[in-house]
Amino acid sequence: MVPLKKVFPIIVVLITLSLLGIIWIQVNWIYNASIVRREQMEQKAVGVMNNVREQMLARKAPPMRFKVDGANVRPADKGLAIDKYEITTTIDLNVNVSDRFTIDEVQKLIANGLRNEHLDTTFEFAILGKGHFGNSNGVKMQSPGFTQMVESAGRDSMDYLFQYIPLLNSFEYATGETETLLVVQPKNNLLLLLSLGRMMAGGLLFTAVIITAFILTIRTMLNQKKISEIKSDFINNMTHELKTPLATISLAIDAIGNEKVMDNKEKIRYFSGIIKEENKRMNKQVESILQSALLEKNEIALKLQVTDVHEVISHTVENLQLQLASKQGQVELRLDAINPIIMADDVHFSNVIFNLLDNAIKYSKEHLEVVISTYNTRKSLVITIADNGIGMSRDTISRIFEKFYRAHTGNVHNVKGFGLGLSYVKAIVDAHKGKIKVESAVGKGSKFTMEFPQE
Repeated sequence: MVPLKKVFPIIVVLITLSLLGIIWIQVNWIYNASIVRREQMEQKAVGVMNNVREQMLARKAPPMRFKVDGANVRPADKGLAIDKYEITTTIDLNVNVSDRFTIDEVQKLIANGLRNEHLDTTFEFAILGKGHFGNSNGVKMQSPGFTQMVESAGRDSMDYLFQYIPLLNSFEYATGETETLLVVQPKNNLLLLLSLGRMMAGGLLFTAVIITAFILTIRTMLNQKKISEIKSDFINNMTHELKTPLATISLAIDAIGNEKVMDNKEKIRYFSGIIKEENKRMNKQVESILQSALLEKNEIALKLQVTDVHEVISHTVENLQLQLASKQGQVELRLDAINPIIMADDVHFSNVIFNLLDNAIKYSKEHLEVVISTYNTRKSLVITIADNGIGMSRDTISRIFEKFYRAHTGNVHNVKGFGLGLSYVKAIVDAHKGKIKVESAVGKGSKFTMEFPQE
């Protein structure tokens, strides 16, 4: 089986490449879709302008008028004999498309056509004329904002759509003119994005799902990696912790079997005592593991009773005098709480104080100094245990209450234990509805603060 440490980087790289590939495909897909949709919108706009042209040409030209003797006369006038009058002016044919509509009418035709196709109705237009011999007659009609939009388009023509729609060719005019409808529209990117809304939302949603799955996968693998390391560390520690008493017991049994020792009751008593102490030591280690399992299942039932915190602290300090002496340590008690009484399980609460003091002794150099303080707040009792030990890094502080976690100080076995002490402390404090926090800096010691409610 390939170790997780070797497989993990490969899996991360593969998943990352897959994720980047999927994102790249999504981006290209949306980009190409936007180009196609833009072309579709422009085709629709062209179709709208052709419909507008047909509607404009469908409107009949005003009736021809003749000027006879200076008077306007229509051919349809009843009872009028034109040949009896003298025609004094030429015939005026007013059939230009630009003369059939007002600016507002043309604007309304274009706007309605765009609106019916769900296109952007922001536009400007003009009708351009041209003479029979190619002479330009200029702008014959234009919307109010046409000049300004054309100037803007001149600066960045890529952002505008120009449509030249011929209204009438020269042969359709008696005057030999042509007219062209010019419509200018800004390319509305917002409307384009809205038209792609569902497609983009779906793409972004599934991309987000994939990224979330990727993050969860990496997090799970990191947790598995951490658990694997903790398990390996625990097995190493457990092997070391159990191997020492077993070796001591084995030596003691061999000594008792020696003929010279068998006749000496004092030596037998001595070696029997060693076997008994080492057996207690192993039982205590097994018990700590069992307690941890029970705490994880929330199966430890607390026997709450009236407990004097000051008495527990003083008693625990007395029991640890030998360990303190080995580090040339001393404990200063600042028991200032006016009311040191809480409802607690006497055994488990004593273990909490013991474990914290034991930790202070383990993770310290010579001349250990521990200060234990107590004081009351309005509704609680606060206990602080501060030492001048080796301290902890930020990473250690963030993991100090994790099960089986041990802060290493060089050699993995230089501090004995399974890494269950502080996780047990946290569980018991929580079971008493209390709070615990730690402050520490490398080389400057640590300070544990516990707060227990008082009724």
